[in-house]
Amino acid sequence: MTEQYLLYHYDSCLYCRRVREFLDGADMRIPMRDILLDREAHVDLIRGGGKGTVPCLRIERDAEDVEWLYESGDIVEYLSAQKRQPNPEPQR
Repeated sequence: MTEQYLLYHYDSCLYCRRVREFLDGADMRIPMRDILLDREAHVDLIRGGGKGTVPCLRIERDAEDVEWLYESGDIVEYLSAQKRQPNPEPQR
């Protein structure tokens, strides 16, 4: 199962910067939505995650399994653990 990520943030948020710097250092590319520049992103964040605070990582495992992870430290820890996991063997 492959997870899909989406990071809700805004540029001047120091906690968001912490996550972005981790992503840069880990060479991870994750789509991002700036909630100050994109009103619809802010609405989606509140509807899906229940809060309008950032950073927030939307983790989609499948259409029925979506998790909203808040707090920069938790996001960095989660993504770091995901990056360390070995890629699954291709199915034959």
